[in-house]
Amino acid sequence: MKFSRVFLSTSFLKISNSISSTKELHGHLIRTEKHTDPFAISDVIKFYSFFATSVHKALLSFNQIERPTLPIWNYMIRGLCKSDQPIAALHMFGKMRQQGFHGNNLTFIFIFKACVQLSDIVVGRAVHVNVLKLGYQSYLYVCNTLIYLYGSCGDLAGARIVFDEMSDRDLVSWNSLICGYSQCNRFREVLSLFGSMQAENVKADAVTLVKVVLACSHIGDIDTVDFVAKYIEDNCVRIDVYLGNTLIDMYGRRGLVFLAEEVFAKMEERNVVSWNAMIMAYAKAGDLMAARELFDKMHNRDVISWTSMITGYCQANRFSEGIALFQEMMAIKVKPDEITVASVLSACAHLGTLDVGKAVHDYVRQHGIKMDIYVGNALVDMYCKCGSVNTALEVFFSMNRKDTVSWTSIISGLAVNGFHDNALQLFSQMLEERCKPTHGTFIGVLLACTHAGLVDKGLEYFDCMEKHHGLVPEMKHYGCVVDLLCRSGNLNRAFEFISLMPMTADVVLWRMLLSACKLHGNVVLAEIAANKLLQLDPGNGGNYVLSSSTYATAERWDDAMKIRQLMNDDAVQRPLGWSSIEVNAIV
Repeated sequence: MKFSRVFLSTSFLKISNSISSTKELHGHLIRTEKHTDPFAISDVIKFYSFFATSVHKALLSFNQIERPTLPIWNYMIRGLCKSDQPIAALHMFGKMRQQGFHGNNLTFIFIFKACVQLSDIVVGRAVHVNVLKLGYQSYLYVCNTLIYLYGSCGDLAGARIVFDEMSDRDLVSWNSLICGYSQCNRFREVLSLFGSMQAENVKADAVTLVKVVLACSHIGDIDTVDFVAKYIEDNCVRIDVYLGNTLIDMYGRRGLVFLAEEVFAKMEERNVVSWNAMIMAYAKAGDLMAARELFDKMHNRDVISWTSMITGYCQANRFSEGIALFQEMMAIKVKPDEITVASVLSACAHLGTLDVGKAVHDYVRQHGIKMDIYVGNALVDMYCKCGSVNTALEVFFSMNRKDTVSWTSIISGLAVNGFHDNALQLFSQMLEERCKPTHGTFIGVLLACTHAGLVDKGLEYFDCMEKHHGLVPEMKHYGCVVDLLCRSGNLNRAFEFISLMPMTADVVLWRMLLSACKLHGNVVLAEIAANKLLQLDPGNGGNYVLSSSTYATAERWDDAMKIRQLMNDDAVQRPLGWSSIEVNAIV
């Protein structure tokens, strides 16, 4: 009778393997009072437990069985392991052991998978002991799942011990260990294992190569990447969507857009990540026409698609196009993320489009976009560059977390907009809060001193850069000091400072000195500065005009005319002035 019931159940499910037929069989067993028979109900529980939506039905059926068999226990453990409550699988395992069942290789595979979902290495190790006691350590799939468990929980030593003690390994064994090392950012070990695979003639698949390419990207191993590309071609490895996306991203970051195009063309299946990676590759290479063409071809764009294109425009200094695309994005109700917002605010800062920047800020507040440190910094920078200092301060003080960029942005913004005392006060507060200043921070501090005419204070800050903060001054810092001295009329001191610099002064510093000489009528120093400029930057018409004007201010008309004639003889282009205005949020 038992044989006939099993045969009936199996045949019934084979005819129509669907949930409806399972329900019919279940109903039949209930009506015939055979639903408590573990052999009769076994296939019903097996089918119910296979789907997350019907695991609860499997559990109800299970609870009506008088004495479940080991396969039924395994069905339940597997089903609960795949559900949203994997802890229930461990509880089921405990009940099974209480009823005298030790489990078999399938049991342990499911339990280890439940431990992975729970990141429960303690239970995993305890069950591993049972595996050793019962002699299941020789089962390939059990060992593979153990490696996966230890690797997922960060116990790479445990994973490696299991791997090394295996008498027989397959590709899954290697991939499980490689994935564990990759997850823990042990990229050199990933490449070492890949090399061992080659030595043992184990053919890698797409899963292996994704981790290898990622490892190469992180440590900059270009040679191995090139080997992987050749390996894929020589071994006819199918480029699935994950491997393809990883390769496109890697080639894009290296600026090898033609190789990214080849991978994109070979992919049999693409998803939105594939298109986005290709757009970013074009954008990084500066080919925004190709990026936009691909963007326009996309049928399903996500926020990353829009953000990649907007960021591409901003990085290429095509800020107006970036803002226009953002406005198009808003028109079709695509919700931006923090990266989109930060990019657009940066564009607004460069263009000075305060109205657009305010509108973006309002959108952030109204639609619950995460106000992270990057958005906060972008808002502070935008408001400062658009002259709205009070709003910039409001945003700055409302930020839950501030970094060096936050402090630098507000200090520089206050300095540029004439709030010198506030800038220096905030710098002192920054130091009190033990936030380490950067080269950029000191640019803001020196600018504040320059506009406030604090010569001695500025020189003091300049000297403390290296003494107290370990920051070696750069050309731009020397430029700030020269500007500080020139604005205060200390031209001889400025010239002496330039002469004693540990590096050769650039044209900007000499132009500052020449402009100050013109203002203060110091023709002697003006001639020195002018000669330096004509040597360093002979094609810049502004240098000739400034030098000529200096002579004219001193009423040395012959010398002024000589400079003008020299400019004509050398066919130097006169500098052109330009300006921009904002009309209806368009610059």
